[in-house]
Amino acid sequence: MGKDNIYSEKHNTILPFEFNKKVVDVFDDMIHRSVPLYHETILRQSQLAEQFYQPGTTLYDLGCSNGNFGLKFLDTMGKKPFHMIAVDNSRPMLDTYAVRLENRPMGEHIHLTLANIQEVPLKNASVVIINLTLQFLPVHERDGLIKSVFESLSPSGVLLITEKTRHENIEMTELFQNYYYRFKMENGYSNLEISQKRDALETVLIPESVKAHLSRFSRAGFTTMDVWQKWFNFTSFICIKH
Repeated sequence: MGKDNIYSEKHNTILPFEFNKKVVDVFDDMIHRSVPLYHETILRQSQLAEQFYQPGTTLYDLGCSNGNFGLKFLDTMGKKPFHMIAVDNSRPMLDTYAVRLENRPMGEHIHLTLANIQEVPLKNASVVIINLTLQFLPVHERDGLIKSVFESLSPSGVLLITEKTRHENIEMTELFQNYYYRFKMENGYSNLEISQKRDALETVLIPESVKAHLSRFSRAGFTTMDVWQKWFNFTSFICIKH
């Protein structure tokens, strides 16, 4: 695993963040140093996914990146069969995922798909995973995706989604943001790296409030939903279809 030093030197021009090969090569280091409770999130999601997965249905991992959830789910399921479609629009991410699946028992049950997540027809699902992905879509496109997820789920199916969120109160937003920067500095990032990464993401990652997300889930048709994990401005939701 390469070390994330992409923004360690001063850049004259900060380009919008994208999941190119340079990022993919250091992705695991980047995400573990940048996303609080990341390991806990995918571990508990894999356990929840095992509980809610229904034989004969499909599990969709939308925005699967390099496969961290999928590999954890393989470990959780053991030898139990399943069908997963893992979708990402970054070819380098999927290339890395494919290598990681080589020689993994049951790895053939994970089917990799290069596409934008809005373009994939969702059907016969019992579990849908969306981790740190909805936040990269234009806000006006988010309702449509969540509605499609709801309609694709079988009764008792589940949506598990984690997002970077913002507080509706400015004072709390600043407090949460300061502790997030403190977290990143404790993990070895410099002020320069934090600043340049923030600039790269400014027009790419648009966070919303917890209330906005819950309202969207409700509009889509979910009636049973909750926050199951929250760390300042990172939030994991569970939404069950009835």
